[in-house]
Amino acid sequence: MTVQPIIVTPDLDRLQRFYREVLGAEEVAREPAEGPAFFVGLEVLGTPLGMVHDKDVRPGEPSRVLLSCTVDNVDATLERVEPAGGKVLGPPNDMPWGERVAHTQDPDGNTVNLTQPI
Repeated sequence: MTVQPIIVTPDLDRLQRFYREVLGAEEVAREPAEGPAFFVGLEVLGTPLGMVHDKDVRPGEPSRVLLSCTVDNVDATLERVEPAGGKVLGPPNDMPWGERVAHTQDPDGNTVNLTQPI
């Protein structure tokens, strides 16, 4: 069994660009293949992430999903968040459980935690 998180967004191109520029996401699927996409499948750090277009969804409304992404270097990755259209919510912190963590948001306001083992 595979579990794939899927983000609903009014702007597939903007959100895909954010995940590509910040986390190195690569497009692996698109439906339909021709014309405007309804679904874009990405692979981020070896993990599937889907995006579905819905022009009526409102970015920034409270979300109940948090994406936690393990990266090689939290500080270096954090520098790419705002240029890619996201928001840094605070500086990275070393947590007592052995991770360095930075809290961010993608351009739609979804929470994306960047984590790195210490």
